[in-house]
This record gives sequence, structure tokens and C-alpha cells, in this order.
Amino acid sequence: MAEVMQAADGTPLKRSLARALRRQKLRALGLIAPLLFFVLITFIIPIGNMLFRSVENDIVQNTLPGTIAVLTAREETGVPGEDVFTALYIDLFIAEEQKLHTRLGSRLNYEQTGASSMFRRTGRAVGRFDTGTYTDAITDANPAWEDPAHWAATVEANAADLPRTANAWSRWQAVFAAEGDEIGKRNLEDFLFTALYLDLRDADAAPAGLDAAYDAARATDPVSIKDAFIDADDKWGAPQIWETLTLYAPKYTPGYFLNSLDYQKTPDGIEKRPENEQIYITLFGRTIWMSLLITFSCIALGYPIAWLLANLPMRKANVLLILVLLPFWTSLLVRTSAWKVMLQQQGVINDVLVWVGLVDNANRLIMINNQFGTIVAMTHILLPFMILPMYSVMQTIPPSYLRAAKSLGATNWTAFWRVYFPQSVPGIGAGSILVFILAIGYYITPEIVGGTKGVFISNRIAYHISSSLNWGLAAALGTILLVAVLVLYWAYDKIVGIDNVKLG
Repeated sequence: MAEVMQAADGTPLKRSLARALRRQKLRALGLIAPLLFFVLITFIIPIGNMLFRSVENDIVQNTLPGTIAVLTAREETGVPGEDVFTALYIDLFIAEEQKLHTRLGSRLNYEQTGASSMFRRTGRAVGRFDTGTYTDAITDANPAWEDPAHWAATVEANAADLPRTANAWSRWQAVFAAEGDEIGKRNLEDFLFTALYLDLRDADAAPAGLDAAYDAARATDPVSIKDAFIDADDKWGAPQIWETLTLYAPKYTPGYFLNSLDYQKTPDGIEKRPENEQIYITLFGRTIWMSLLITFSCIALGYPIAWLLANLPMRKANVLLILVLLPFWTSLLVRTSAWKVMLQQQGVINDVLVWVGLVDNANRLIMINNQFGTIVAMTHILLPFMILPMYSVMQTIPPSYLRAAKSLGATNWTAFWRVYFPQSVPGIGAGSILVFILAIGYYITPEIVGGTKGVFISNRIAYHISSSLNWGLAAALGTILLVAVLVLYWAYDKIVGIDNVKLG
């Protein structure tokens, strides 16, 4: 039997080595743990949240649970009957107390114009609906119903026979629990008696201990809650809002992504938006095309500069490098505003062209608030990000390679194209990826100098985040932009090879 090798402390060598390796891995993990945690908090979780927001749609179902349950269960279409309006009355009363009806209106306003004001107006009116008839009838039959303690005890004891009432009562209690209040300190609202009236009216016999309330409910004529809603806002009497509620009732929706691609959900299925509303596909195409054009412009302007930096004597190269880095010492907003001053029709460039006679004063060039202005300004801003990777790679190319090529009979052009340029391609690749990804996500410069024809999809994303507050659509647009970048990155890897990208 072979003798087991042992460490100095007498443990088997194999186990001792495994323990040492494990300690080494744990030490390495401890060193990178802060970075992993930082990346998780600032990158992975925000992107995951963005992906989730692009399909999240639970506000409709959470705000109007009773309405959605009744609405989606019916087979007919169009304006519903009293049962749906009654469920909406209970849901909207509770939502108004929590101030959720305005958020719901804002969400539905993305799909149907006017929904926001409709919910706001109805929320103010729902507390004045003429449902006090039910309250008066039941409390007159038994004054004990005015006591919240009696309510709680009776409803809990007869929850199976009073489903609407039990549900409304539990939700109402949850509202006060969330606000840190006791329900006994508040008056019982009319919507609770409305739910009780409906349960008693539909019951075949009086639940235990509810004989007086049952007789009162059976003797009271119903109030048309549907008419009350239509009086509050006549849009409740049109089918459009109900179609919108039905379409966006599920907790998850593809609606944001459809809007991002100029499509929309309708009762008849997915349809293309009207031509005058189709903007996002155009913006996506413009963003990718102009980002590629800016990248190629940076390559064309940056390559000679990087070559000079790599081949000039160190003292002159350092001075030139300082000039390349100088824009980083100036605010992005200042640089962009400077281009706005230079490119406008009464700006510096037009004045010079008029002065030298190349342009007539009456026909000054329009170089601002269009794609040309965006390309010029962004090329200037992103040029250093192209120069620095190319310079770092060119520095590693030995000058002796060119001399050897020339000594073998190659011309200057042949030596450059067949010897020098292939070795500088990794720097071009690194700079191109850096510039393209920065360009495709820029929104400050296009917003200032792009006008209506030079803005990017990122400007629309910023608008939905900060102005319209349509975060779902902004998340969907951002997700599509992320996928487009990943696809282009994959294509670049297949064509050029990401392994060939170097930073020196």
C-alpha cells in the first residue's frame, strides 16, 4: 500500500493543498467583492428593473380588482351594465382614498387620451354619488349598523353570505392600517352600505341576525350607479374606455414594446399605428445610422492624429496629446453650446464664409438644428475617445517594420497599407466600439443642436422619463436599444473578432 504524503503538520498533502487553494480563492473573492457589489447595485439591478418595467402593468388590476374580475368575466362587449359600474364604484372609492386613481388615469392616458382627466374628475365626484339611500334604509332598520364594531362583528360572522361586503370591508380596513389609523375613528362610508345592499338583495334568505337589514334592502329601490358615472363624465358611456381597461387588465403587457415599434393593441388584435404617429422606427434607424456615421468620421479624423502622436518625438507628442485631452477639461454643455454659436446662420462659420465670398449673405448655410449639426458637434466631442485607443496601439508598432518593408522594395503606401495598417486595426476596433456605444446613447448634444431632425431615440427616452413619466415606454425603448447594441456587437465580433480589439 502506497504511503500517503503528508504536510509538515501531519495532514495529508492533498487535503492541505485543497485547503490552501480554498483560502486563496476566498481571499481573491473578498478582494473583488466590493466591486461585484458595486456593479450589482449600480448596473445589474437597474437594468433588470428596466427590463421588468417594460412589461409590468399591475396598476390596473391592483387598483380596480373587483372591476377587472367582473369586466373580464363577461362575454359581451361595449358599455357594461350595472354590475360592472357598481364594482367600479367600490374600487374607485377606495382608490380615491389612497390617491391611486390619478396614477391609474395617467397610466391609461398613455393608451387613450383624456383618461387622466376622466379619472381625476370621477374621483372627485364618486363620494357624492346618490348611494346614501342604501345607508339610510339599512341604518333606519337597525341603528346598530352605524357602529363600526357592529359592522366588523356582523360581516366577519357572515362573510360567506356577504362576499362583496366582506371584500370591501377588508380592503377598507387595509387602507386605514396602511395609514396607521383605526377604522373605528372614521365614519362608515356609503360604498360599504352599497356592497351590503347588493349582497342582501341577491341573497335568497336573510343571513343570521340580518333580518331587518334584509327586509330594508329588499324594500329599497336600486340607484343607477351607471348613470352617476356617466353624469360625472360622459366618457364612461362610451365603449373606448372599457376596451382599454379590458386590453390592459393583465399584470404583464406587450403594449409598451408594441408602441416602441409603432404598433398598438386594439380589440381586433395588434395593428400598425397611423402614419402620422409612427416615429420610433424612424428614430431607431436615424440613431444607428448617425452613430455609425459619427464613428466613421472619428476614424477618418482621428487616425492621422493618432499616427502623429505615435511617430513624433516625445516632447512634441506630449504637447499634441495635451491638445487632444484639452476638451475633457471643459464642460460638455459648454462645448455643445459653443458649436451652437458657431454653426448658426449668424454664427462664426457663416460670417467667415460670407467674408471670404464663398457664401452669399442672403443664402447663409443652415448647419444647426439638423443632422449635420449633430454629426459635427458629436464628432468633435467623441473624437478623443477614438484617438486614445488608436494611439496606445500604434505606440506598440515597432518602426523597424516599416523600414524593413521599404528596404525590400515596398513603396511608402504599400508599406503603410500592408504592414502598418493591419497592426493598427485593433486600436480602430477598440475606438469604434467605444465611440459607437457612447454615440448611440447621447441625448444632450442632439437635444441642443439637433432640432427636430437631428435628435436620437435617447432624447425620446429622456423625455418619457422626465416629462411624460411614461417609464414603461421608456424602459421598452431602452431595452430595444440595448438589444440593438448587443446585436451589432455580436456582428462586429463575427466580422472583425472581439479578440482583435486591444488598448495597447
